[in-house]
Amino acid sequence: METPDHLLLVDDDRQLLRLLSDYLQASGYRVSTASHAAEMRRVLAGHRIDLVVLDVMLPGEDGLSLCRELRMRDRPQLPILMLTARADEADRVLGLEMGADDYLAKPFASRELLARIRSVLRRTRMLPPNLQPAAHARRLRFGDWVLDVAARELRDADGRLVALTGGEFRLLRVLVEHPQRVLSRDQLLNLTQGRDADPFDRSIDLLISRLRQRLRDEAREPRYIKTVRNEGYVLCADVSEATP
Repeated sequence: METPDHLLLVDDDRQLLRLLSDYLQASGYRVSTASHAAEMRRVLAGHRIDLVVLDVMLPGEDGLSLCRELRMRDRPQLPILMLTARADEADRVLGLEMGADDYLAKPFASRELLARIRSVLRRTRMLPPNLQPAAHARRLRFGDWVLDVAARELRDADGRLVALTGGEFRLLRVLVEHPQRVLSRDQLLNLTQGRDADPFDRSIDLLISRLRQRLRDEAREPRYIKTVRNEGYVLCADVSEATP
């Protein structure tokens, strides 16, 4: 019998925790709950968690700082779905930059949360065969650069750290893990943000532009990220495992 996915719900609204826990358990999940940061850490230390639903507005340490903590140190690959009572676009972007896999504003329907959870779990586990990562090393070298996947760090040829936002890191990681493969904007959005592009969505193009600045790459004569007209983008550099 297949073991159900174990979800951790982190919110200081205990009534909401009970309602969501009952609903998600009825939908086939195992559910643990926490109402503050210390309780969240205890659950994570004692259980194998498959996804965290994390509220932004928590007493003491807020959800954004906890998301960053998980991404930077403890659980860099753990899927995180952020919740917020604020519908501000800046909050949503900030959550994604901190490393959240998806973002849902309160109030929301339980069915929408369930759909988001299923989507994030599916996306983190089931890449199409032609998009499986080409390398599983923790540190990947391309040209003059080294991307440390576990530490979420980019360093230049002299070992200097180059700061990346969460969105920039996720996009660069996807490109580096799929070298010499043209990825469309839809594919890049789905792999980095879990959503499809609409006709006016230019977020991937903006992130590509920022990554080129970080890599000191020229769009007209790129060493690293090449634009393939009407198709998407490709990392045109060779990638290898970086030795310590």
